[in-house]
Amino acid sequence: MARSLGKLHSLYPASSFVSPARTIGTSLQLPTEAQVIVCGAGIVGNSVAYHLVQNGLTDVLVIDKEKIGSGTSHFSSGTLGLFKPTPTREIIMNSIKLYRQLQEQGYDIGLRECGSVNLAQSHERMIALRRRMAYNIPSGLHCEVVSRTDLLKLHPLLNSDDLEGGIWVPEDAVAQPQAICHALAALAQAGGAKYVEHCELENILINNRKVYGIKTSLGTVKCEYFVNSAGMWARDLGLKSTPRVAIPAYPAEHFYAITDQFEVKPNLPCVRDFDSSIYTREFNGGLLVGGFELEAKPAFTDGAGIPDNWKDRDTADWAHFKPLWEKAVHRIPDLSKAGTPHLLSSPDNFTPDGRWVIGEAPEIGNYLVAVGMNGNPLEGGGGIGRAVAEWIIEGEPTQDLLLFSVQRFLDLHNNRQYLQQRTKEVVGRHYAIMHPMQNEYKLARKLRCSPLYSVLERQGAVFGTRMAFERPLYFDTSKKHWDQPAQMPPGTFYKPKFFNYMQEEYLACQEGVGIIDMSSFSKILIKSNGPSVLEYLQRLCSNDVNIPVGGIVHTGMQNERGGYENDCILVRQDKHCFFMVSPTSQQTRVFEWMRSHLDPDGSVTLKDLTSMYTVINVVGHKARHLLSELSNSPVNLHSFTYKKLNVGYASNVLVMAFTHTGEPGYCLYIPSEYALHVYDRLMKVGRDYGARNIGMLTQRFMRIEKFIPFWAEDLNSETNPFETGSGYLVKLDKQEYFIGKYALKRQKKVGVTKRLVMFSLDEVDPDKDVWAWGGEPIYRNGEFVGTLTSAGYGFTVNKLIGLGFVRKPGLLAKNKKINPETDYIITPDWITDPTATYEIDIAGHRTVAKPHIYVPNFTMAIEDEKQGRSYRPTVLKTAV
Repeated sequence: MARSLGKLHSLYPASSFVSPARTIGTSLQLPTEAQVIVCGAGIVGNSVAYHLVQNGLTDVLVIDKEKIGSGTSHFSSGTLGLFKPTPTREIIMNSIKLYRQLQEQGYDIGLRECGSVNLAQSHERMIALRRRMAYNIPSGLHCEVVSRTDLLKLHPLLNSDDLEGGIWVPEDAVAQPQAICHALAALAQAGGAKYVEHCELENILINNRKVYGIKTSLGTVKCEYFVNSAGMWARDLGLKSTPRVAIPAYPAEHFYAITDQFEVKPNLPCVRDFDSSIYTREFNGGLLVGGFELEAKPAFTDGAGIPDNWKDRDTADWAHFKPLWEKAVHRIPDLSKAGTPHLLSSPDNFTPDGRWVIGEAPEIGNYLVAVGMNGNPLEGGGGIGRAVAEWIIEGEPTQDLLLFSVQRFLDLHNNRQYLQQRTKEVVGRHYAIMHPMQNEYKLARKLRCSPLYSVLERQGAVFGTRMAFERPLYFDTSKKHWDQPAQMPPGTFYKPKFFNYMQEEYLACQEGVGIIDMSSFSKILIKSNGPSVLEYLQRLCSNDVNIPVGGIVHTGMQNERGGYENDCILVRQDKHCFFMVSPTSQQTRVFEWMRSHLDPDGSVTLKDLTSMYTVINVVGHKARHLLSELSNSPVNLHSFTYKKLNVGYASNVLVMAFTHTGEPGYCLYIPSEYALHVYDRLMKVGRDYGARNIGMLTQRFMRIEKFIPFWAEDLNSETNPFETGSGYLVKLDKQEYFIGKYALKRQKKVGVTKRLVMFSLDEVDPDKDVWAWGGEPIYRNGEFVGTLTSAGYGFTVNKLIGLGFVRKPGLLAKNKKINPETDYIITPDWITDPTATYEIDIAGHRTVAKPHIYVPNFTMAIEDEKQGRSYRPTVLKTAV
């Protein structure tokens, strides 16, 4: 039986729509001004308003084009699952804490901590669940592995015959989204927030790239901050300003089947059967069955947008949902006795990578975004509302939200056709096994390609994407690929099936010449007509960038706390002109951060040149000889300098004396029209030097072995140079003030409370055992002290290695006051104490690890022996 959402109320008890402690009063009277305007009165918007007034900011206006809770918060599964990756889990935990408070205050929100069973039908799935369990346990989440017999005790309705086992999470819960939505609105209003319903936003008013008001169907309101929490209308709302705000989120039809009442106990645990793409929960005496199908249906694809009567559409597609229902009946056979279920389609926003979209829009200051709930606004709504409110009050985020930043996207991600294609795939990935480095999207690809894409594809390149840029991950050289491009084999948590290709690529970098297409890096030209550009960069950079023309400097850009906002290189091309290279994922974020620090006089200009150059790393001890032959002149460049050379017939190729691998070599910045020619000459002439294509995964492993941290993994706004071993790049004695200088001065004086450490996993057999991939907990003498932030294989030493931050155990204890000047300072002696035993938990198995605070001597010694020389590579810590 299919139902429209307009008839949904009959499926809820009346208490679901009543806030017993307070009633909501709305007004048709629009104020003339408000400090903060929130557009969208769903769970997220009401949570933002609630947390603002709770923190004393009461001049808040919430508007909605319909009524409170009438949008995408109208209905969802009502499940609250904590068994998630750590950053996501922390926000969901804040949601649950908030909902507990509402329950304690007398609101009938239907909150029940019924727990959940997370099922595995395969060995590979069980490894995935054990890995997730390993990094959740240190954070305080109670979860345990359960057998098929235990699963039946927890959930007697299950068919467990084909299961490997599962994970029991007793703190997982269910609640009624509509009731929570109204309770938050009532409390926000009681705290001073004003609500105006049936108020449609027409335009965002901008002055000097900052919000100063909105124009609505009921009038104009001035404001200081604007929050877009408009759910599936958020993307269209982003287009109602100049400049437009890109909010890449698009609704998919999200299906639920609800049975009539039968013998189901109220506290029956939720079931997440990942391999069947389904979940179930108790609902009004029956069961609710939902799913994340492998090929989803984008909503509203007729080009007319979201109609006003969208709830009255009868879009329940039984033929589409039937495979999921059949799997649900297999898992819970009693469903076959429950009669024909009510099938609902409740569209909800999904983002291109399946993560929430939070933060300040790069296009407009004081315009904050809180959207992209990916099928469950209840889970993230409470915690996201808190994060956005604290951002407004403090002027910056109070927790690490980098994974969810709206600035992780480009404008191209906001293309409607792109979003519709990606939505088909992203829904099903919610329950897919996400094998690290082996989980690339299949749809909405080939959007950004370097000029070398086609020729690399013919040579066996297997591509992955970063910021929609196609990058070769590795090269399958087993056959020619003229007809069919090479494909990545099924993923694994063990040694990758393509590992032998990577090993051959590494050997080419050691014994011949490696050719790496690294065109995806962000490139920005920074210049002025006078000395302003140097003054500007000295203020932003913690290193001294007053270098000679032709010089290159590696520097961080810090925030006031000393944390990284950027890790980059600067090339001084002229007295008043610099060329900056930053990580691929920083293209939007760092450009906007730098623009926000420009002086208003316009004396310094920024220009994004990312697409202007094709970048090729030429890696290896023979790289100099190859380039000398191609340029018909000796290439004798000192480290961290550059010159323009002719390479083959191409003129003005920027040849920079560094690589992104820690290996000797050069980085070529080639005007894109010359790219194919230069690549062709490198490969043809390079045959005599053992030239070979190299993929990004091999480059990644080489960098980990050289102790080079990665942006967004090891480096972020919460880590500083002294914690990552990069203090030598900080020039505290330079005359000019730079952002974060005082914080870093204090850090150097007092010491650090965490330190990035390299671990070698001597007891792991790379050929037989599960690998460490990043995210694994670190234990010291049996106590949790940190987490691996990145991991891989050390080709030189033939063992697994990883990087991770280590803290003293007391620093990680809950509710414990920290005095960084006494007990919690971490020293090299404490880290390398020979009496201490370190272990890494890999999917539930702890293996002994050896710590290193510098690049291990044995790594360098082996390389020196191979090369017959005393060579120390230039280390450049710029992540990709």
